[in-house]
Amino acid sequence: MSRGSKKTDSKRYYDWIYHAWIDRLSAEMLRQDKRLYDAAAFHCQQCIEKGLKGYLLYKSRKLLDGHNLTWLCKQAAMLDENFIQWIDESAVLNRYYIETRYPADMPDYITAETIERLMCMSGEMLEFICDITGFDFASYHKRGAKKTRGNGAGESEKVQGS
Repeated sequence: MSRGSKKTDSKRYYDWIYHAWIDRLSAEMLRQDKRLYDAAAFHCQQCIEKGLKGYLLYKSRKLLDGHNLTWLCKQAAMLDENFIQWIDESAVLNRYYIETRYPADMPDYITAETIERLMCMSGEMLEFICDITGFDFASYHKRGAKKTRGNGAGESEKVQGS
């Protein structure tokens, strides 16, 4: 599925991987409070969705549509068979796309053990994608950003504009 009709999404694969990292960092923060485990799980899913889309864009120059991680992972595996190792993890993470954001008649409570497992899966998959694409979060320069900005820790980092 090509996303030809959606003109607002970036065609820069590093933008997608950068946003995958932002979701990863969000999950890290949210897992600190057990009341936010659902949100943390959703960000783990989003991390890999954006990471896989970034990789697929990197390899094929086409931005694929969809939210099914298993399908996206299989698309990646067609380009690099090493992605086969992530099919099971993508299936696990896949279930946290909708279920974590909407009320359910039979809610699935996420435990501390589950969230740690999801954090581990998403972290390892994202590192794998970063290794293949050569993405480095620390040196990424967000296009169109202001010249400097705070990083939330009282420090300022330079950001290259376009």
